[in-house]
Amino acid sequence: MEESAPEASPFEVLQLGPDWYAGCQGYDPCFLAQPVDLPTLAAEQQADAAPLLDGSGHELKYTHFSVVMSRSRQLAFFTAVNIDGQHLVDEKRSKDAWYFDPRIERNYQMGPEVYKHPKLDRGHLVRRLDPVWGADAKLAGEQTFHFTNCSPQHSALNQQTWLGLEDYILENSRAHEVKVTVFTGPVLRDNDELYLGKYRIPAEFWKVVALVKEDGQLSATAYIQSQRDLISDLEAWGGFGEYKTYQVPVAHIEQLTGLDLSGLRQHDPLAPQGLESTAPQVLLLDNLENLIL
Repeated sequence: MEESAPEASPFEVLQLGPDWYAGCQGYDPCFLAQPVDLPTLAAEQQADAAPLLDGSGHELKYTHFSVVMSRSRQLAFFTAVNIDGQHLVDEKRSKDAWYFDPRIERNYQMGPEVYKHPKLDRGHLVRRLDPVWGADAKLAGEQTFHFTNCSPQHSALNQQTWLGLEDYILENSRAHEVKVTVFTGPVLRDNDELYLGKYRIPAEFWKVVALVKEDGQLSATAYIQSQRDLISDLEAWGGFGEYKTYQVPVAHIEQLTGLDLSGLRQHDPLAPQGLESTAPQVLLLDNLENLIL
């Protein structure tokens, strides 16, 4: 008999009406000096994408970011956020409340029952601080607290390098007053660990960062993080081990996820034509000094 998960710290669960999202433009593909479109879903993913109830497509538009959801996995195929380093606002987190999005069916959103176990965190995909800029900064930060914008992550995850990478991206955009576009998502595999009999917990997460460098050229870099060792045998919470974060070619993210990022692939410094022949194709980011932009 399957045991229920122990209770984690309580958090408020809310749902507001569609009016709360009125005027949200979502991700802007023309935000950078060169257009960067949303990733393209494969045919199978397109069939699995959660439709908006108003029939307007699959893109959930928030303030400065967008999410496209998988119906079967109740998680995001990907998120996309625009970061304006010149107009970032130091907006403090006000409360621990999470929202269902009323614009899609609730059963397409992995809800609070998954996060009752104290070892599972509600991991933001679009980081709270990233879209917090401009006149709508406060709303943007609050809208990151949607179940559509999170994925279960093991709380024992050593987040130093991944969090350090996110800090690096945000702080450099602030310091140099540049604009940055970031795509993030879980790697959705059919054999992901099954939890509570019906939820599959992603073992890996990916991120692709696009920006225009000082020479006017677009640069796109990709990263992968694994928690596979930490989430093996979830019911017993065994298999603890270290996790690592890697810089990988954009093409590798396409292979893992099935998404089409061809608009960015040619601007990747880890692509074969972008490095000396002796350079590695995968970089372990045990130190951010290893990062290649």
